[in-house]
Amino acid sequence: MVKKFLLILFLILINIDLFSQCAMCKSVVEANLESGSSIGAGLNDGILYLMAMPYISILLFGVFWFFQNKKTKPVT
Repeated sequence: MVKKFLLILFLILINIDLFSQCAMCKSVVEANLESGSSIGAGLNDGILYLMAMPYISILLFGVFWFFQNKKTKPVT
C-alpha cells in the first residue's frame, strides 16, 4: 500500500514539472510564428509524430497477438 502511494505521489510530482514547460514552448513558438519563422509548423509535426508512435505500437502488438492466437487454436 505504501509503495502504491509513493508511486502515485512521484507521478504527480513529475507531472507538475512537465506542465511547467508547456507555457515556455508555446510562447517561443508564438514569437517565432509572428516573426515569420516556420519553426512552429515543425514543432507541430514533431508532436503529431510523437503522438502517433504509441498508437502504432499498440496496433502492431494487437495484430501480432491476433495472429498468434489464431495459429494456436485448433479448427473444428
